[in-house]
Amino acid sequence: MSLARRKLLSLIALLGGPTLFLLVFFFCPLLIMVIYSFLEPGLYGGVVWNFFHLNYGRILGWADTRYEKFDPVFLMIFLRSIRLAGLTVLTSLLISYPAAFWIARMRPARRDFTIFLVTLPFFVSLIVRLFAWVLILRPTGFLNQGLMGLGLTRAPVEFLYTDFAVILGMTYVFIPFMFLPLYGAIEKLDMAQIEASADLGATRVQTFVKVILPATTPGILGGAIITFIPALGNFIVPSVLGGAKVLMIGNLIEQQFLSARNWPFGAALSMMVMAAVLVLLVLQLRLARARREVRT
Repeated sequence: MSLARRKLLSLIALLGGPTLFLLVFFFCPLLIMVIYSFLEPGLYGGVVWNFFHLNYGRILGWADTRYEKFDPVFLMIFLRSIRLAGLTVLTSLLISYPAAFWIARMRPARRDFTIFLVTLPFFVSLIVRLFAWVLILRPTGFLNQGLMGLGLTRAPVEFLYTDFAVILGMTYVFIPFMFLPLYGAIEKLDMAQIEASADLGATRVQTFVKVILPATTPGILGGAIITFIPALGNFIVPSVLGGAKVLMIGNLIEQQFLSARNWPFGAALSMMVMAAVLVLLVLQLRLARARREVRT
């Protein structure tokens, strides 16, 4: 047997298992969702195997039939989800960027312990952590009691069941997703370039804009993507901290599959989320390609 053939067989043996796993448990369910999104919803749930494009029409505007009507509320929920996910990314970035700089300059033992503290919430149930925020944000919670005790407010402030509560909860949940890529990029910074920039008379702002920011852009983009994607489809945080007042696309998909039993419409909503994620990934790839071309 030739060397090339042995390498090919070794590669097949190495990648065959993961490829089969992804095919069965990722691509096949995704294909089912795509097919269901173009099928007619059953009268009592399930699907009728007829081509039906009006599932997307209910979201995008061309459904105007007896049973399927266009309702702008679905598009508004989708746009709200993008807005809240984007604000979650921005808030996580504003917190993680200076924190990553601070931790990257620590002594190794202290730095490793601090990074462990950043990832520590993953060891506690998400539901427990979210209900802890309910205790903090509710009208009789710790935050309102503290504000009234300091004389800053006379009556409880409505923190719970607002956009603020949802953004706060998602930032708390997903901030490690932003921090870790940022930390990896910041740790690799060449301090000699920063010192050279200062020696050449650049201000701190100029050094940040022209030296530090370009070097850490890959970490920013990576953290933004892996934070935005789960935040866009999240339904647990809005359910607990947003209640019925803050409905996101993930909650709407959950309702269509479990409560309304309109699987085709739920699948169409899921495909809209998938389309938004694919657009984001394409933009990230183009930005990365543009940065490589500038370097060369």
